[in-house]
Amino acid sequence: MSVRVPFFNARKGLPRVMLALVLAGSLSACSNSDDSDDDDDAPPSAHQEKATANLTLLATTDLHFNARSYDYFKLAEDPTYGFERTATLIRAAREEFPNTVLVDNGDTIQGTALADYEAQVSPITCSQQLSMYRAMGVLQYDAGTLGNHEFNYGLPFLNQVLGGGLKVEGVDAELECSGPGFPMTLANVESVASGEELLPPHIILEREITATQEDGDEVTLPIKIGVIGLTTPGIMNWDKRYLDGKVTINDGRAAAQAQVAEARAEGADLVFVLLHGGMSDADYSADMENPGLYIAQIPGVDGLIMGHQHNTFPDRGNSPAYTYTGVDNVAGTVHGVPTVMASSWGKGLGVIDYSLNWDGKAWQIDTPKTTAEVRTIQSTDANGASQFVAADSVVAASVQTQHEAAVEYVKTPIGSSDFRMSTLFADVGDPGAIQLVNQAQQAYVSDYVAANLPQYANVPVLSISAPFKAGFQGGGDYTDVASGALAIYHAADLYLYPNTVYAVKVTGAELKLWLENAALRFNQINPASTQDQWLIKDTKTGQVPAGESAFAGYNFDMFTTPDLQYEIDITQPSGNRIKNLTYRNVPVDGKDFIVATNNYRAESSARYILGDGNEFDIVYASPDTNRDVVINYIKENPQITRMANGAARSWRFTPVNTAGAVLFKSGKDSLSVAQAARLTEISLVSADDGSGEGRAVYRIDLSSTN
Repeated sequence: MSVRVPFFNARKGLPRVMLALVLAGSLSACSNSDDSDDDDDAPPSAHQEKATANLTLLATTDLHFNARSYDYFKLAEDPTYGFERTATLIRAAREEFPNTVLVDNGDTIQGTALADYEAQVSPITCSQQLSMYRAMGVLQYDAGTLGNHEFNYGLPFLNQVLGGGLKVEGVDAELECSGPGFPMTLANVESVASGEELLPPHIILEREITATQEDGDEVTLPIKIGVIGLTTPGIMNWDKRYLDGKVTINDGRAAAQAQVAEARAEGADLVFVLLHGGMSDADYSADMENPGLYIAQIPGVDGLIMGHQHNTFPDRGNSPAYTYTGVDNVAGTVHGVPTVMASSWGKGLGVIDYSLNWDGKAWQIDTPKTTAEVRTIQSTDANGASQFVAADSVVAASVQTQHEAAVEYVKTPIGSSDFRMSTLFADVGDPGAIQLVNQAQQAYVSDYVAANLPQYANVPVLSISAPFKAGFQGGGDYTDVASGALAIYHAADLYLYPNTVYAVKVTGAELKLWLENAALRFNQINPASTQDQWLIKDTKTGQVPAGESAFAGYNFDMFTTPDLQYEIDITQPSGNRIKNLTYRNVPVDGKDFIVATNNYRAESSARYILGDGNEFDIVYASPDTNRDVVINYIKENPQITRMANGAARSWRFTPVNTAGAVLFKSGKDSLSVAQAARLTEISLVSADDGSGEGRAVYRIDLSSTN
């Protein structure tokens, strides 16, 4: 099954009814026999002459509903990201290149307070277009696919915002709503009810492009572009509560191979894969989260759009994220296929400029003349200062009404705090922005267990959480809630994602494995080395040794209670770092615990924490979001204090003398935050790390960790 999208429909936005049909996959595929050559359809003789042309593929990914350059957690403009600025790059590219196609790679409809407002707080109606899609409509996208976060609000909401037509259980497939305005494709997710792909597994864009003949004359020639979408298999774990029994996930590589062949059979001159995934050099498996290396090796793929990992490719800097065999950061290719990954949040635009030769019958790619790059909204002036492209006023105006409504909502007051809650130094022990989340989760699960699970009455209930914002996006990418009045937007900063509360039962041994996994955040420190050593295993805030992988801050789970105590010995190799793990001064061996966490961790992290083939024993899968649980906890306990809600530490680094300095990066001008948290072992090394991303360099004295 495929969908053909003529030029005039894709550029101007599909009519609502037609879009619903496209997304339902109910437009009949036009086979080769349907398009059989007819004398009346023969091209003019001029089309049979040789010509050259350029076709430029423009790609966004992981926009995460950042329509505006606005931080709803800080109630402030932030020029470092936002689709309203990406739009300026798109317009400039269209001025530069005569023939362009614009695509989106998913993780588009979730990620900001405005997204939650339209999905959960004041849900949009069927006749309303999602604000993110309205903003994108200004630029008239040609095609898109779904990321994992498209499923975060459930299938009924997804069905509505895509225009209707999803044939899955519990969804009204007959809805005809305001969709995205461009066709979506997804090849590796099937509906259990229909036995068919959830969306068209590929689409054919029929275009006419301007070309130059050998005699210098301009001519308009037809071209057919196949687009195939793939999402990450993790959706079946991360959003299991919405998807289990309703959709299935297929092997992405096999699905892409089949759809490439079908698109070629239908006459596609070029075939692009929109992969909501990145790259890993692990052995291929059907449930691989980031299979870009393998998708690029499928015969017939002319271009690969990647995402999900929020990295940049090609990266022509000093420390590119991808250095695997077959990856060329200079040429911008993966196994010879032009490839882009345009960061996230609207920070960049992927640009693949194809040089094409027309031989009178078909198009051929002139590979040496084809280029791939990521253009960013940020640059550096002659003085080394950052500057940003201007925001597109039409895009900004398109979402202004809903933007203002979301801002008013997040200003709703719910309490007050006498201290600054921040994750700036969570990596080195400050529980200031973690403890409140843990307290809210622990209270919520404890109440449920007491009321509904008497068999666990004597099992201690703990809570674990992580610093969801830990500097990956720059020096401002930290939870940072000032002392004073607390509003809903502060709670949204404390808990970034629309996860739901889950509770799992673990043994003391499993609890230790959980913490060993969290300790992967740190590099192994050699006490005898006189060289500087980086503490954090992260490509942006530290260094990752060869052969090892970065470990995201949002996976650095930690407890924040005096009841549970442990040390992290970072002089030891991974798997042997958690020392002296006790509950109320007694070793945890042989004990059981219930741990309040979130659905992502409970459903998908067991293989990493407990080992392949193991699953958590889920005792409660709550319908309530962690964020709402935090909001309600603050409403019930409106006077938040450091002593009661931000000073309890469960863990410390095992003290050790080091011959050289142990360094880490965090936000600039922030040493006072560490001092307020009584982290006296932290000192400032450099006020600016030179990256232009707002980070400073700090030192930790491991001999005096308290």
